[in-house]
Amino acid sequence: MFLGLSAAAIAALGSGGASAQEGAGAPLAAAVAKLADLLETGYVVPETGKRYAAMLRQKLAAGGYAALTDPEALGRQLTIDLAAVSPDRHLRVTSDSVIRTGSGGPRPAPQPGPRIGPAPRRSVEDAGWVAKQVAYIRFVGFTGEPDAVAATADFMKIHATAKALIVDCRYNGGGGVAEMNAMLPYLYARETVLVQMQMAESVARMRGGTPFDDDKFIRPVANPSAGIISREHYVVPHKTETGLFGAKVFYLTSNRTASAAEHLTLALKRTRRATLIGEITAGANHFGEFERIGGGLAVFLPVGRTIDPDTGKDWEADGIAPDVAVAPALALEEALRRAGVL
Repeated sequence: MFLGLSAAAIAALGSGGASAQEGAGAPLAAAVAKLADLLETGYVVPETGKRYAAMLRQKLAAGGYAALTDPEALGRQLTIDLAAVSPDRHLRVTSDSVIRTGSGGPRPAPQPGPRIGPAPRRSVEDAGWVAKQVAYIRFVGFTGEPDAVAATADFMKIHATAKALIVDCRYNGGGGVAEMNAMLPYLYARETVLVQMQMAESVARMRGGTPFDDDKFIRPVANPSAGIISREHYVVPHKTETGLFGAKVFYLTSNRTASAAEHLTLALKRTRRATLIGEITAGANHFGEFERIGGGLAVFLPVGRTIDPDTGKDWEADGIAPDVAVAPALALEEALRRAGVL
C-alpha cells in the first residue's frame, strides 16, 4: 500500500500533474511522490533530504518519469537521479521483492541488534587455524542470525590461545552488529567506547525509537547538537576468556568492505586494537532499512550515520584508509608476514 501525493507534491505538480501521472501510471507517480516525502522527513541529513525531495517533485511535475512504465527501470533512474543530487552508497530504489526475499533467497527473520545495511545472506565463510598460534576468520556479511553469532563466539573461545588473530572482511558487504558483539569482548581488556551513531530526533520519534534501543552494547550519550540523538557502541571485556586480550589483531579490507564492516573497521582503527591491512573501504556509512513506496518499489532509506567520537566525522563516500596499504589480494600474505608466519 502506498500513500497518496503529499500536499507539497500536489502543489508542485500543478497543471502538469495529470500528464505526469498518466504517463508513468498513477501507482508509479504516487511512488515517486512518497519517495520524496520519505526523503524530506526521514533522510539522515535533513538539508540533503529536502534537496532530494525538491528534485523528485520538480521532475515528476515536468513529466520526467512519464516514459518509465516499468518499475525496475524507474527504480534505476530514480537511484541515478538521487546520486546526481548527492551520492549516498546506501540510498537506492529497487523492486520491493528485496523486502520479501532478500537478495536471491529467503530473508532471515528479524534478529536482535540494529541493522546498519541490507541483510546479507551469510556471515562466516571460513574459520580456523591458518598457522601455528594464528587464528583466521573470514566474514562475508553480518547477518545477525543466532547460529552465525554463536559460531563467532565459539570460534573466539576455541582459538583463545592464539598469539595472532586475522579478521578478513575484504568482501563483507555489512549487516548488523551482533557478530561484532560476540567477538569483541574477547579482544578488549577494559570497557571501551568503539564508535557513535546519530539520528535526527524527529526521525526517531516518527519511528518509535532508534534501531539501537534494544542492544545491550549500545547506550545513550549526550549530544551538544539540538535535535540529534546519539548512541555509543561499546565493548565490555569477557569475564572469563582473557587469552586474546594481548593477541595481535590484523583486519583485512578492500573497496568491497562496506557498511557494518566499515563500522567495525573504524572501531578497531580508532581504538588501535587492530592493524588494518588492504585498501580504502567502500565509503558506505549511512544506515537504515528498506521501505515500500508502492508501485512494486522499495527504497533503502538512510536514517542515521556512524561517526568517530573523536572527530565527529563519518566516512560516507570517502571510505576508511588502512594502516598498511596493499592490494587486497596480498593482504592475507602481509598479515601472515606480520604475524611472524612468513
